[in-house]
Amino acid sequence: MQEAIILVGGKGTRLRPLTNHTPKPLLGVAGSSFIRHQIAKLMHAGVEHVVFATSYLAGLFEAEFKDFSQDLEISYAVEDVPLGTGGAIRNAGRLLRGDAPDAPVLVLNGDILSGVDLRDLLAHHESRAADVTLHLTRVADPRAFGLVPTDDAGRVLSFLEKPKTAEECVTDQINAGCYVFRRSVLDAIPADREVSVEQETFPQLVAAGRRVFGRTTTDYWRDLGTPLAFVRGSADLVTGRATSPLVDRPAEALIHPTAEVDPTALVTGGSTIGPHAVIGAHAVVDHSIIGGNVSVGAGARIHGSVVDHDSTIGGESTLREVVVGCHTHIGAQNELPAQLRLSCGLRIPARAVRITATAAACPTVH
Repeated sequence: MQEAIILVGGKGTRLRPLTNHTPKPLLGVAGSSFIRHQIAKLMHAGVEHVVFATSYLAGLFEAEFKDFSQDLEISYAVEDVPLGTGGAIRNAGRLLRGDAPDAPVLVLNGDILSGVDLRDLLAHHESRAADVTLHLTRVADPRAFGLVPTDDAGRVLSFLEKPKTAEECVTDQINAGCYVFRRSVLDAIPADREVSVEQETFPQLVAAGRRVFGRTTTDYWRDLGTPLAFVRGSADLVTGRATSPLVDRPAEALIHPTAEVDPTALVTGGSTIGPHAVIGAHAVVDHSIIGGNVSVGAGARIHGSVVDHDSTIGGESTLREVVVGCHTHIGAQNELPAQLRLSCGLRIPARAVRITATAAACPTVH
């Protein structure tokens, strides 16, 4: 039996307000919750049992998969207190079915969209009799990440904290958030306390001379932790730049069958339109995610944005790289600045927010 652990316990604070009521892995991406894309990828790799390492709003994961009927067993390891990445892996390991000390266990971060071939990663791990194998990716600017230099054979030399200067950037290889553990190594992580695999487990294994290898690939990779990255990841799945077993074929947009899109509207750039959404005449939705029961008025323009469920965007309003929380109403002819986040349930009157000036008359004051 091939087994896997998915780390899904984080609060997703960088994606608020979308994560105020929904864990980040359960947010909709390219027509499905992101966790379902990961599950489909694991099943494609031959995984038969997966353990969710949960904490924040843990019960929603069980609700999501209550009627899951595919050939995969799902277990839930709930953290009562935060245990860090290593502690979460160790806690979830208690629910693994197999007990062979050399058995490989896949571990995935719950917010990484990656095209890495999991079968290839497993084969790489086993061919080197590795204790741990890390998927590594190269980035143009590694200063925001922990660096993982390797030797010519791919053996990890060290784990370096986020560099502060160009001289400290000894490699462009970073930890891509996907690992294969030898079961006995996973079981050796200290139990019932907070442990970081990045700062404690992996450096200790390297210092002890254990067989820790990196598998560096050029596959698609994106951390979906910020709103802009989240939108881009969803669009890349729709257009085929990134792949998922749940997306049949590349398209300019993914429109739910129950959504109503006016024939004069333009929906493009890998946008997703949710169930029962309404897109008005001459509206433009580009590179965006429109949730269920959202109404977009005539002539509105939405670019690189997320509009959560049960919200209204007034006619001729413009949103660019904006996050709109659920049950929010934006009146007509608003022009919202980039990076703006609107809390759930907010109401903005018509023409209340604009970047450019208008000739509208001032209201009469009595």
